[in-house]
Amino acid sequence: MSKIIKASLDEIGRVVEYLKDNIASDAIVFLDGDLASGKTTLTQAVAKSRGFESDVTSPTFSIQHNYGDGLYHYDLYRLSFEEFMSLGIFEEFDKSGWHLVEWGSEELKNFLIMAGYEVFKVSISLDENSRVYEVSKCSN
Repeated sequence: MSKIIKASLDEIGRVVEYLKDNIASDAIVFLDGDLASGKTTLTQAVAKSRGFESDVTSPTFSIQHNYGDGLYHYDLYRLSFEEFMSLGIFEEFDKSGWHLVEWGSEELKNFLIMAGYEVFKVSISLDENSRVYEVSKCSN
């Protein structure tokens, strides 16, 4: 499964609808893109589609935010795979829902796939006044 969607910020709802229709209800979704590419913006749109109206920000210093009703958001920018595992946060992935991961390492992604989790990747890149979202299911 691989899908490319080009959308402006005003059209981000199309991306969210595609994700809702094509990603398992219990999944880990790696958000991949350069700084300011729109990873947190996509998380904001997903949270809003689930009725979460409060501020959605990147959990850069807290590592994880929970937006209720099975939506978790991680920012692993400062953490190596070993550091992440030593913090005991790994067990959070057993909770039902979507786990949106910014700056997750390839090592973590491969570990999760091998452990049997449903893992997806959304690669985000800029294209003039819009973004290109490539959605794919990860496998070994």
